[in-house]
Order: sequence, then C-alpha cells, then structure tokens
Amino acid sequence: MEFDEWEPVYEAILEDFGYGRAGDERGRDLLASLLETSFDPSALPIGPETTVAVAGAGPSLTDERSLERAYEAEVVLAASTAVDTLASHGIDTDCMVTDLDKNPGTVERLTDRGVPVAVHGHGDNREAIREVVPNCDHAYVLPTTQAAPAGPVRNVGGFTDGDRAAFLADHLGAGDLVFVGWDFDDPAVDNTKAHKLEWAERLLYWLERRRDERFGLLDGRRDGIETAPLPIDPRH
Repeated sequence: MEFDEWEPVYEAILEDFGYGRAGDERGRDLLASLLETSFDPSALPIGPETTVAVAGAGPSLTDERSLERAYEAEVVLAASTAVDTLASHGIDTDCMVTDLDKNPGTVERLTDRGVPVAVHGHGDNREAIREVVPNCDHAYVLPTTQAAPAGPVRNVGGFTDGDRAAFLADHLGAGDLVFVGWDFDDPAVDNTKAHKLEWAERLLYWLERRRDERFGLLDGRRDGIETAPLPIDPRH
C-alpha cells in the first residue's frame, strides 16, 4: 500500500482518537535517527505462493487449532507478546510487529538472533524507542510509521500491531493470510484497546476487499462493521 491510499484512513484515525500527526512524525524521526542501518522487508520469504499466519496476542492463540494453523504456515508474523506465546509452544516467529509497549527483551533478543522486528514509532512511544532500539541489532530492525514514510521508515498501512502485520504480509505479496489469536470481543481489554480493536477489524475488512478474498475471522461480523471511514466503493 502506498501512503496516498493510506492517508485518508490515517486522518480518520487521528480524528477519532484525538491524536496529532506531529507526534507520530516525531516518533518516526526519532526512530530513524537511532538506526545505523535497517532491515529490508523484501528479504522476508513471502511471495504469492506463501501462506502467512498473522498472529494476534489474544487468549485464543493458545487454542489447539490456532497453534496448529500457526505451525503449518510457511511464515509467521506475530504481534507483540504473541511471539512469546508461540515460542512457549515451540513455534518460531519470522517477524515480530510491535510498538514496544510490551516485552522489550523479546525485541532485543530476536534482533540479536537475526529475526527481524518491525518497530513502530508513533506519538506515545518515544521513551520506549530511546530505551529499546539502541540495544537491538539494527540490521534486523524494520522501522515503521503511521505517518508519511521518511528515510528508512516505512508505512505499508495498518494501525494496531496485529493489523500492521497483515498489511505487511499483503505488501510483500503473500498468497494466503490465516489469522490466529484474534479476539475482537476480548472482555479483558480496556475501553481504549477495545476501540483500537474496532479499528483493526475495519482495517482487515478493507484489506480483504482490496485482496478480493474473505478472512475467516470476519465471518458473522461484516454486517456490524462501520465502514464509513474506509475508501470502499459500496457497489462492490
């Protein structure tokens, strides 16, 4: 996805949450300033014949069927603590996607082992960026932003860690996306996180329309998704 496609949705997210673009740009620029080099996402083994598991960090990730689907996928992109959950069941992650709000040790450890981590810079995580990124192997840090891309920092679409992972897989031309550990109605999350999950659901609906396919995790939910902020032609 190119930024001009993403920008109208990004602006709707900013307005909905009351966020400022300037904060995201500062996070983006800080992230870029700390990197001596960065990871090229085209090096990920993803292509039109690849099945990619997009792992969220919801409680259903430990279900037997979820773990089985993650294990069977050729590539696993995992959000935040989903990496640790999968590892505890013997499943490796090929790329972690995070805004550094949890498990910074996992971020540092993965890059040291040569596993890429898509580190996101936004308006609320500059302190975490300063604390974590200098301790990473920069050759395996893929810097991302919600704002306009600049320098090494990329924007392939997406808002939460989980849906950014899906947009990254799509950007790299993944053949099939399977979703594990996604719980849109998780009662354990606070109101802000619940609202972010609403946006994640909207964005995945947009993504499936762009890909001309249907994601199983949205079955039974599509009629309730607010699509007004999305650039979707209602005739299709």
